[in-house]
Amino acid sequence: MELIPAIDLLDGRCVRLMHGDFNEVTYYDTPPERLAGTYRDHGAEWLHVVDLEASRDGEAADTSQLFKLLGSASQSVQTGGGVRSGGDIRARLDAGAARVVIGSLCALDTPRFLRWVREYDSERIVAAVDVALDADNLPWPRVRGWTEEAGMDLWTLMDRLVEGGLRHALITDIGRDGALKGPNRPLYQEILARYPDLQLQASGGVSRVDDLVSLQEDGASATIVGKALLEGAFSVSQALDALK
Repeated sequence: MELIPAIDLLDGRCVRLMHGDFNEVTYYDTPPERLAGTYRDHGAEWLHVVDLEASRDGEAADTSQLFKLLGSASQSVQTGGGVRSGGDIRARLDAGAARVVIGSLCALDTPRFLRWVREYDSERIVAAVDVALDADNLPWPRVRGWTEEAGMDLWTLMDRLVEGGLRHALITDIGRDGALKGPNRPLYQEILARYPDLQLQASGGVSRVDDLVSLQEDGASATIVGKALLEGAFSVSQALDALK
């Protein structure tokens, strides 16, 4: 399983949002380029970068920090946030991104998203699906910064995406994101049981190395880790040693 450290960018700085709320922002002092370098020096071969400003502000956003990081990072980078067109995808790939992560549009305009999967290669496009669980633990995708329901449950959406050629999916349990409560293993286990060929990236809740080992045992291809690394719950090197 691949460990993928996350860097969320806002106003040129590294941040974390609690449950995706822009009113609940924690800023970190380490510059993004230095943090990326530290993760690489400790053995991380991938980096997950989200441009929160682009996600929030669209074309009005200052994306210079994102493209600066894409040009300087020595590891492979997958990046999302504010990707709304084929031009956005092409610009990020041309700037050095190995994969582009697309969120709301994979649910709101699935045919368009699947055209991008075919056009840019299924190895270079990731569907990011953020879900909230109802009282019966049925996962429902949420879109537009988690403010709206997508209008279908996760299984309906994933059936369409996988049938259309999707290979990489990043699934986040909103209730776990940034909360260090542990990952939602039953959710990921069910996803992998339904779609055994899917390259699943688990996101949300990782707080200790044992969480990573459990996700590896469940069959996840990668785990995105943000807050736990930023706040020193464990280091990249400790995590990689445990995953060997």
